[in-house]
Amino acid sequence: MNAVISDQVLTQDMLQGFAKRVAIYDRENRFFTEDFEVLKKAGYLTINVPKELGGRGLTLAETVREQRRIAYHAPATALAVNMHLYWVGIAADLWRMGDKSLEWILREAMAGEVFAAGHAERGNDLPVLLSTATAEKVPGGFRVTGHKMFGSLGPVWTRYGLHAMWMDNGQPKIIHAFMPRDTKNYRIDNNWDTLGMRATRSDDVYLEGAFVPDKYIARILPAGTPDMFIVALFAWALMGFANIYCGLARRAMDVAVENVKKKTSMALTRSMAYHPEVQHAIAQMQLALEPIAPHLDHVAAEWSAGIDHGALWPAKFCAAKHHSVEACWKIVDTAMGVSGGAGMFKTSELERIFRDASCGRFHPANSMLTHEIVAKTALGIDLGEQPRWG
Repeated sequence: MNAVISDQVLTQDMLQGFAKRVAIYDRENRFFTEDFEVLKKAGYLTINVPKELGGRGLTLAETVREQRRIAYHAPATALAVNMHLYWVGIAADLWRMGDKSLEWILREAMAGEVFAAGHAERGNDLPVLLSTATAEKVPGGFRVTGHKMFGSLGPVWTRYGLHAMWMDNGQPKIIHAFMPRDTKNYRIDNNWDTLGMRATRSDDVYLEGAFVPDKYIARILPAGTPDMFIVALFAWALMGFANIYCGLARRAMDVAVENVKKKTSMALTRSMAYHPEVQHAIAQMQLALEPIAPHLDHVAAEWSAGIDHGALWPAKFCAAKHHSVEACWKIVDTAMGVSGGAGMFKTSELERIFRDASCGRFHPANSMLTHEIVAKTALGIDLGEQPRWG
């Protein structure tokens, strides 16, 4: 078991330490090892485990606000940790609903296991619901074969959350499983060298007949069909993503304002903060920033309070994530504009923020899937209806 968690997990000293290291991780394209160890030692990886099982019992609404605080200083650190927290959060919410089938996740988290997510696949725009990976039923479990991408926490995960397609007597089903790190017949390709969010070390994983025992099978569902496990996954994953880019947007705004106050021109008697077009740009940024947090807080609070929106929930999570990442991109892009050429240099914090912000649109649900889910929900079209279009 972890040591007793202190009253305040995220201290200012911790956050300032993250801020000091963020540029180094990005420049060297290396994992946030020091940040991770600090968070683990502080008990942050168990903040959303129910109190009855030894955690702090934070709800979705409370957890994502803490994630937003980290993201303001170190967005890649927050993004990678989100993958662990959302698995724990799913298990915790189901536990509170009376479904104890994933209590083992909560107990393993308290014992120090680290959970990662293996959902992204080439050629599959419906992650979790469908899969290009295949599963074969064998005595005692499943053998899984496939290629997974964006496996954040690559150096430290001990349980790899994955999904794969199983043909059960001709019926396509999706298994949701957790592969222990000491499993045979898989390999991690250290290929993470990307535009942004570099410290996450989200390396590809190749599953080559990896055996996952039955005890680590979390769900078996008809392909394309969600249950509360999937809905909770939408909640924790998407609201986590959304709050990370909310924190990043806030940081971009603060950096831009501070820079503009120091920027001068020989044609002005005061700083560029008095230039009307700069003021117009700053106003646009602030107007875009203001609605993000209230929207996210409202959706997360309703989920945490058990409000029953039924089939509307996926659309609500997608909309919240979409609004956050799109507003973040607008804010960061405008911040680069008012910064001038100085923002292009690698020594500029805005240059890194610009690259990190661009990643938000890649996280599920992307813009195309978001519009599909929101439109079909509004029109009363079942999300699993076939054919998908036409």
